[in-house]
Amino acid sequence: MSLSFIAALIWMIVVNLRAMFPSKDNHWKFAYVMIAIGLPILAWVYIDHGIGLAAILLVGAMWVMRWPVIYLSRWIRRQVGQ
Repeated sequence: MSLSFIAALIWMIVVNLRAMFPSKDNHWKFAYVMIAIGLPILAWVYIDHGIGLAAILLVGAMWVMRWPVIYLSRWIRRQVGQ
């Protein structure tokens, strides 16, 4: 296993563990930090392993952090619909 893949798996474990505990702000601050950390890791995986594994990890990250993705898609629909 490469270092980039191990970093991505650690990122997924940390996000999943944090999601198990309640938060006053519904994890939004944590989500912003994890997105900022996760994007470079995803790029690193893409450089090391190509588009296939990076796409699988992106779908997994979107599955775990679905609310930022849902709100982003709603915002894009509002912008396009104007």
